[in-house]
Amino acid sequence: MFSKSATRKSFVAAAALSAVVGLSACSSNDTATAQAADGSSSSASYGRPAPAATVPAIPGGTTAVALDAGFTDALTQLGLTPGVLGGATLDGATGTVTFPITGGAVTLYDRESGYRPWVQGTVFHEGSGLSLAAGGTTVELSDFTIDPGKPARLFGNVSVNGQLAVPSAPLFDLDGSTLSAPSMDADGSAVLDGTTVKLSPEAAELLNTTFGTDALAGGFVIGAATITVETK
Repeated sequence: MFSKSATRKSFVAAAALSAVVGLSACSSNDTATAQAADGSSSSASYGRPAPAATVPAIPGGTTAVALDAGFTDALTQLGLTPGVLGGATLDGATGTVTFPITGGAVTLYDRESGYRPWVQGTVFHEGSGLSLAAGGTTVELSDFTIDPGKPARLFGNVSVNGQLAVPSAPLFDLDGSTLSAPSMDADGSAVLDGTTVKLSPEAAELLNTTFGTDALAGGFVIGAATITVETK
């Protein structure tokens, strides 16, 4: 038997992970629930319900993305050299890039209440990022913010050769349909992996224009994310 405190801790951790990886993306069941709620006199119609769980200040953690072979092959074909910025790390042996979580807050509402979006908040990765370089041009994608709304997306600043080009640009779309169930590691942090990270149409257009190609498109799979959220 789990103690009440352990159960609560696991639930809050799962809530945080749900927000981080975009579990709020609508499934067909979610859509049906939301439509039913809109046309009924449920309590959600009269205002915001009490949250099921709240994480007011995420203390830390990491977002690690195992880069897809198709993405790394495309970089090679385009002559693009990837790199990391600030506190990010790139493991050449595994092809995994890791970004520290520097803060954020999330709130989870009862999924069956009809209140939407049922996951709200932001998760910050300040002071780190990813770079792509070719032919004397370097694009830096930095200071990521995950918004678990509908759709779940990752935003970041885009700089070209050291000059800010686009602030808070939508860079990646997060597909939560491939997620695994949350778990706890030995340090008490909540872990969930399997979110598919895809290049956004906006980022694809920007990169194509900057590097003079048409090879990139929205929906291109970047990799699979593992989110580790500290709970204490």
